[in-house]
Amino acid sequence: MADVAAKVGLVGLLVVVLVDPELANLKDKAAGARAVAYPLLSFSVPALWYLFWRDRTPFPWVADLLITFTCFTDILGNRMNLYDTIVWFDDWMHFMNVGLLGAAVVLLTLPRTAPWWVVMERSVGFGALAAILWELAEFFAFLQFSPERRNAYVDTLGDLGLGVLGAVLAAVAIHRAWAHGMLRGTVPPVDSLAATRAHQERVDRSV
Repeated sequence: MADVAAKVGLVGLLVVVLVDPELANLKDKAAGARAVAYPLLSFSVPALWYLFWRDRTPFPWVADLLITFTCFTDILGNRMNLYDTIVWFDDWMHFMNVGLLGAAVVLLTLPRTAPWWVVMERSVGFGALAAILWELAEFFAFLQFSPERRNAYVDTLGDLGLGVLGAVLAAVAIHRAWAHGMLRGTVPPVDSLAATRAHQERVDRSV
């Protein structure tokens, strides 16, 4: 299973980060913060599902994989030194990972019958927030002490724009997939709750 493999790979890479941040190419790049935040993020969906959703919906494998993949690819990219050896890799990561997070939130919180503008609003709204929080975290974690801060303004604007663009593309992809009958196993718990309420309202009106 790709989701399990991504989690195992993430944990393995984070062990390397904790043992030798320099080997993971994360020296002076908030290695400790990533080692804490990424497991919390990648295991948040399983924890929430087990505590609150397991009696109402199947496990959301696709959404969980998308979230885990964003953490895994960032650590792997640093481990392989891709950020420093490929000029466009950082831009690609902002575009792709914000899009994946936006898609995951849509899958977790919207029914597949949602109109396209609602899907777009949810994906872009969360994606923009995630992109802003990431840039703030980067600045306070290590960028404010780095020589790279001289060019941080231009780089931040580009990262934010690419992140929002990724979220837009994610919304289009998810809505089109639903329209073509794909991802039918990704119904979120809130959809089940809405259906239950609607059914109860119909019963109450008929009494």
